[in-house]
Amino acid sequence: MSIKGKRVAFLGAGNMGEALIKGLTQAGLVPVASIAASDPRGEHLAEIARRYGIHAVADNIALVKSAEVIILAVKPQIMGAVLKEVAGVVDEGKLLISIAAGVATRKLREQLGKPARLIRVMPNTPALVLEGVTAIARADGLKPGDLEAAQELFAAVGKVVVLEESAMDAVTGLSGSGPAYVAIAIEALADGGVKMGLDRATAMTLAAQTVLGSARLVLDTGVHPGQLKDMVSSPGGTTIAGIAALEDGGLRRALIQAVERATLRSRELGAS
Repeated sequence: MSIKGKRVAFLGAGNMGEALIKGLTQAGLVPVASIAASDPRGEHLAEIARRYGIHAVADNIALVKSAEVIILAVKPQIMGAVLKEVAGVVDEGKLLISIAAGVATRKLREQLGKPARLIRVMPNTPALVLEGVTAIARADGLKPGDLEAAQELFAAVGKVVVLEESAMDAVTGLSGSGPAYVAIAIEALADGGVKMGLDRATAMTLAAQTVLGSARLVLDTGVHPGQLKDMVSSPGGTTIAGIAALEDGGLRRALIQAVERATLRSRELGAS
């Protein structure tokens, strides 16, 4: 199964839903005429439809009925109510893809109250600029090609990895929440530049591009980050002095703990 030529619906057009809508329309994988969305915030939905040229549908049941691939992009806390609402129009011809953090496919099927072709994924907001990363969980009850269709869909907005579902909470803690950690790092680097005399705009450009370029070095060269660190750490130089300050501040420990706590919170959401 290919996603091309399929009608795609978004149940929810919040931050993550919008990121995927924008990414898909920019990538051109799915024509805008084949994309529709619903959202309880009428004005917000109308703005999303105007901005990206997709269809706005106020009725969740009508939305799901008209689509072949449905992205479940509502908050975990209301997922059960939404699935109960649309269950009557979900049949074996529809592929459901959930991006709800912490909600296992087993629980989604229980909430739906019937068997379904269902895939759980965890994307992240850099999909807005086609630089996202999405983890897709292997699942039972799928038709041949369903997993490949999900890979094709999310590959349009960045990189894709396929994992066992048991790893998805850790994915949520790392890459799902990770853009916020990196945003804090960029902001702090820019603040440091301002403190040392740079104007805000210049400091922000330097900080953001440094993070972007460093990430590209890791991905393109395959070199361990420790080696890249050593490349710019001369004996007695400026970089090693800065690294010592980061070690004093516990940066490594704080990032590890951030991933750990976000992972545990994802598990809590899934159990509630």
